[in-house]
Amino acid sequence: MKISELKSGEIGTVVGYEQGSRAYRQKLLRMGLVRGCEFTLLRTAPLGDPVELELNSHKLTIRKSEAEALIIERGNKNAKY
Repeated sequence: MKISELKSGEIGTVVGYEQGSRAYRQKLLRMGLVRGCEFTLLRTAPLGDPVELELNSHKLTIRKSEAEALIIERGNKNAKY
């Protein structure tokens, strides 16, 4: 699934990366979004871009186009942030 399918407060886990997005993949890896990484979607901007994530007690704001390079699994729907 894609990050755009998550709602604020939901948890996701990175399970892979889209094919053909090597530049974004390297950038995401440097920011800590490695395979197996669990994150919480804190919020999405009113027009849908950017998105704010919390991972490893750090907040990360990235463009929606970069976030869409992630393949994720949904976690706990009742996560607190």
